[in-house]
Amino acid sequence: MAHSSSSTESSPAPAQLNAWGKLMRTARREPGLVFGVALLAFLLLMALFPWLFTPHSPIGVYIDRAMQPPSWDHWFGTDDVGRDVLARVIYGTRVTLAICAGSLLISAIVGGAQGLVSGFFGGWVDQVLGRAVDVLLSFPPIILGVIITGVLGPEITNLVLALSIVYMPVFFRIARAGAMSEAGKTYVEAARSIGVHDNLVLVRHVTRNVLPLILTQYMILFPLILQIQAALGFLGLGVQPPTPDWGAIMEQGKDYILYAPWISVYPGLAVLLAALALMLVGRAVQKRMDQR
Repeated sequence: MAHSSSSTESSPAPAQLNAWGKLMRTARREPGLVFGVALLAFLLLMALFPWLFTPHSPIGVYIDRAMQPPSWDHWFGTDDVGRDVLARVIYGTRVTLAICAGSLLISAIVGGAQGLVSGFFGGWVDQVLGRAVDVLLSFPPIILGVIITGVLGPEITNLVLALSIVYMPVFFRIARAGAMSEAGKTYVEAARSIGVHDNLVLVRHVTRNVLPLILTQYMILFPLILQIQAALGFLGLGVQPPTPDWGAIMEQGKDYILYAPWISVYPGLAVLLAALALMLVGRAVQKRMDQR
């Protein structure tokens, strides 16, 4: 009996086996999703705990170590004032992802709310909001971002505002289309027939049904806003030094691209990998939402 009890205790629990089996099945069916989630988790870990990945300071200046190529002491080399490029890329993960996530969240909230109101109520409200959105859509995203940050100045708050405005029309259109579709459904007519106010129907029911569309669009747009943010930083319109940011690091290294390419190459690879991870996850989310 003792032997049977010990063997039972040492064997894996059924719940653990089921979870592992589901993970392996997902990995076989959607290897891109698993790779994207793993890479995204690694980036989030760097953003939350950057000191675990490097002993160097991202803003420490050591002129005597300037322009050193990659080595055991500095895996990504050093920049023109001796700062460790690896430390700046790692600490820049937090800054870059926070700006992109915050900007896109503002876009989703403001643009989504306007789209819900416009699509559900229609009429002159839809006409006014729709024309305003058409004006913003007439500009390419990067051009609109350059105009806004160029006028307001290269500061983090202005960069967040510019990125939020750039992608607000996309969420507006998604939410508007979803609200228009929901407004004609039976449950909305039934709620109105028993005297429920339209505002209550919009907030409690329509918004809940349109929210998955907005969340899916959030994941799809994240790689795009990451590239726009890096491009603005490369143009000198984003985060200003010494704050580490992937686009700003590339901008600082562009003058030394022939002599010290590592200054710009490694933050560029970080942007590429982050965009790839977000794209893979976003596609998987969109695929599952389409199936539903």
